[in-house]
Amino acid sequence: MPPAKPVHAIEYLDSPEDQSSLAPVCVVFGDEPFLKRQVIARLRSSVLGKGEGDFSLTAFQGATATLPDVLEELSTLAMFGGGKRLVVIEEADDFVTRYRGDLEDYVARPKAGGVLILEVASWPANTRLFKAVAASGLQVECSAPAGSRLTRWLVASAKKVHGVKLALPVAEQLAEMVGPELGLLDQELAKLALSVGPQKEITAELVTRLVGAWRAKTAWDMLDAALEGNAPQALVQLDRLILAGEHPVAILGQISASLRRLAAATRLVLAGEAAGRRVTPRAALERAGVKGYFLDKTERQLRRLGRHRGRQLYRWLIEADLDLKGDSPAPPRTILERLLARISAAPTPARTS
Repeated sequence: MPPAKPVHAIEYLDSPEDQSSLAPVCVVFGDEPFLKRQVIARLRSSVLGKGEGDFSLTAFQGATATLPDVLEELSTLAMFGGGKRLVVIEEADDFVTRYRGDLEDYVARPKAGGVLILEVASWPANTRLFKAVAASGLQVECSAPAGSRLTRWLVASAKKVHGVKLALPVAEQLAEMVGPELGLLDQELAKLALSVGPQKEITAELVTRLVGAWRAKTAWDMLDAALEGNAPQALVQLDRLILAGEHPVAILGQISASLRRLAAATRLVLAGEAAGRRVTPRAALERAGVKGYFLDKTERQLRRLGRHRGRQLYRWLIEADLDLKGDSPAPPRTILERLLARISAAPTPARTS
């Protein structure tokens, strides 16, 4: 039987809870903290149940945890509650690095009655430990869903968690206004659910009125200023968002959709030229999904941006996203300022970077 592939957190959370099939070693990995909290809470409930089960729980920090202490906790009988022991090692990347070989041995011969949860950011599939856990344990990937998967999650979460209806187009509007941060989206869903009418439905009007409307407007104004070449004004708007407590990843999420449409339109124009066809910027923008009432303004922005920078937008967005999630030591504000500076700089056709 081939090793089990990691299951995504959304599928895991939607599956029926089954205490009889609990794995002795569970790895919760990825960069989406909201999903990680949800998955660990689900595992905790499955292992310990209700009541006095918390007496059987021990949590360690990965930077300071030692393997002997962890093994001792896994072997200790609970004073109260059920017979199972649950040990959670938070931010366990360093712990895994220090004890990789010992953990491979433990996965092969786990302590009876104990469940170990490793919460890590990185979990490479080409390691022996990954393959060992895949063969006998549980691996749950906690990465943020994107595109239609994100909007489907919003629709399902609105119904299951908050007991309200949310149409797919309204979910798309909500995701574009808030960004891809699931924790922030869940908070907004909870707020909206308290304000729905007797039909128990979150409407587009309600989202526009209640979901950080000024933040969304400020983010759009910031992007418009950058695309018009007004870097000082774009940085002023960025400063307002940060001072208001807006998460840097959420700020990037609010402007990414518009920039991706500009990038897609640039590629359509260039692909047409390569095939010997002329595709106008306006036609390309329409095909990229720009609404009719935004076409005039967006066409001006695309022409100012130019093909040489337009073709780099995807790369800039990916780079900014990875940097905000830990690939760069630079402060999040600096990462966003660099992106805005690239967008707002005067067109330089001779340059490609």
